[in-house]
Amino acid sequence: MLPCALSCLSVLGAAGTALLCAGLLLGLAQLLWTLRWMLSRDRASALPLPKGSMGWPFFGETLHWLVQGSRFHSARRERYGTVFKTHLLGRPVVRVSGAENVRTILLGEHRLVRSQWPQSAHILLGSHTLLGAVGEPHRRRRQVLARVFSRAALERYVPRLQGALRREVRAWCAARRPVAVYDAAKALTFRMAARILLGLRLDEAQCAELSRTFEQFVENLFSLPLDVPFSGLRKGIRARDQLHRHLEEAIAEKLREDVAGEPGDALAMIIHSARELGHELSVQELKESAVELLFAAFFTTASASTSLVLLLLQHPAAVAKIRQELEAQGLGRACGCGPGAGRGPDCGCAPDLSLAALGALPYVDCVVKEVLRLLPPVSGGYRTALRTFELDGYQIPKGWSVMYSIRDTHETAAVYRSPPEGFDPERFGAQGEEGARGAAGRFHYIPFGGGARSCLGQELARAVLQLLAVELVRTARWELATPGFPAMQTVPIVHPVDGLRLFFHPLAQAAAGDGLCG
Repeated sequence: MLPCALSCLSVLGAAGTALLCAGLLLGLAQLLWTLRWMLSRDRASALPLPKGSMGWPFFGETLHWLVQGSRFHSARRERYGTVFKTHLLGRPVVRVSGAENVRTILLGEHRLVRSQWPQSAHILLGSHTLLGAVGEPHRRRRQVLARVFSRAALERYVPRLQGALRREVRAWCAARRPVAVYDAAKALTFRMAARILLGLRLDEAQCAELSRTFEQFVENLFSLPLDVPFSGLRKGIRARDQLHRHLEEAIAEKLREDVAGEPGDALAMIIHSARELGHELSVQELKESAVELLFAAFFTTASASTSLVLLLLQHPAAVAKIRQELEAQGLGRACGCGPGAGRGPDCGCAPDLSLAALGALPYVDCVVKEVLRLLPPVSGGYRTALRTFELDGYQIPKGWSVMYSIRDTHETAAVYRSPPEGFDPERFGAQGEEGARGAAGRFHYIPFGGGARSCLGQELARAVLQLLAVELVRTARWELATPGFPAMQTVPIVHPVDGLRLFFHPLAQAAAGDGLCG
């Protein structure tokens, strides 16, 4: 018995020693990791590094970030303030929120900071894109693309966009099963971008196939930069090449077209605008520009559209006010044959909305702005510090990543008359907006970013959301197909975790039973 007991004690002692050594090594590694980042500060600056934690050696706080999602940032903001440091995905990061701080970052493009995208995104999107351009090439590309989103171009897009949205809402009403709104919005957004924005001639089968290919491309855009079999990057490259092969034919056709007339779609406008500026774009440049336009519109517009449907469902008073505004403008009914008239989604009625008509609907505009404030599609943007600079009393060392937060900035803005966490479209009315004007101005509200890299397509995105709001309110009523409202996933794109499953009903049909139709 005694030898056995001694043997057990020996094993336990060895195990304890091993655990102690492991603990000491881990503690030493943690100490060295903390010291490494303390010493990384720029000694030429007397300012301290921002408060915060760099997490565990090598992993940083990446695991916490992946598990906690938006709670990770909100908890650290409450603990450390609007500027704090962390370590994510292998890089030191300074997280920034608040209008004044964000203003410094967004207006410091090319001077204090530059745009930062993962290497995989650069590989898949290509070297001829606006996202990857810096300095003068970036300015020239914005100049070429500006015509795509000019007011004259939007005037041409609106009737076709309204037709597409009308058909979609009527199809939702005709469905005899729940509609997964986020998936439907992604498919709709791709169809509108491909057919209306780029002018691609696609039947339904081709559009569906190309949409699946594009979604695979986007899903692998942020992957490890390893081009090996079965890797995300390899899948993304394969999807990109399929997209490029399809685009080549359309681009060749547009290059052969007579450009004497006014271009009718984005691809033709890009070609025409570049030629006016004395630059002939190659087929490769045009393919990359087309894919970039699809990427810029795809998930963000689908996210915002889904959020619009969700928030209107949660706030029926806003629906009633939109309906009153439409009635006052003579736009209370979508067309002479309502969705319950048996003519299907393609009723054949002419579009009745224009930019001028949308401009006469201020409350609809306020609703769209509030949706983008409360649920901005993307949480923020990444930059890399070009040099050490000061922000809110701290130094931001050269080479560190800087993430400005759209969502946190919206949530903490104290310039509106109503609490920022509530849904209140009237905060953007004539009286409500008075409080938003101040030293930081528009940087309290930044769903489309700001500065040199503000979203070129923001007016188009707002027009799409306004058109959707109008078609929804005057065509349908909708209700949950699930017991309760879904939770929202915020990384990388805001969307309901279950895709938002809803039943849609024709409004004319509903009016007979509950008087909802004006």
